[in-house]
Amino acid sequence: MLQERLKDYALILASGSPRRQQFFRELGLDFEIRLRPVEEKHPAQLKGPEIPYYLAQLKATAFNGELKPNEILITSDTVVWHNEKSLAKPVNTAAAFAMLKTLSGDWHEVITSVCFTTTSKQRIVTETTRVKFKKLTDEEIQFYVNTYEPFDKAGGYGIQDWIGLIAIKKIKGSYTNVVGLPTHLVYKTLTDMVG
Repeated sequence: MLQERLKDYALILASGSPRRQQFFRELGLDFEIRLRPVEEKHPAQLKGPEIPYYLAQLKATAFNGELKPNEILITSDTVVWHNEKSLAKPVNTAAAFAMLKTLSGDWHEVITSVCFTTTSKQRIVTETTRVKFKKLTDEEIQFYVNTYEPFDKAGGYGIQDWIGLIAIKKIKGSYTNVVGLPTHLVYKTLTDMVG
């Protein structure tokens, strides 16, 4: 089992996301949470999967020079990609409403990159999931934004919330990726790294 293989390693999860932390617990992994402030800005020309790839790697650079030889640092980033635009975390109620209005009745992509960094190597994996929303009414959007305040979520929604129950018609790919972490890829990559 992976936990046994990792006994000589220390996993560092650089994420304040309660959802990502919960996934690590559910995978049965021991880990330490270590956070560093990073300004999550990317070059404007980046598109789709290039954005979370860049940001996951950028978050790892905040730990340059401080990792020990037995530590594996895990950083990640998720974006919602729709109509050639990245929908990050909404800054306020109006932004969240506008995001959900544009996603309503259409397909979008949820793209997550996870960066694994040690003192000697770095690996980045990316997962894309396609999600189709039903046509949402303004009342449904307003209720969701007011009640759930999804300001810490890319695209302005959480699939595990009320809106996931009433609005998602189809999903192609990993469900956990939409929540914020492609757990199957994390498990596989860690398994490959420790042999």
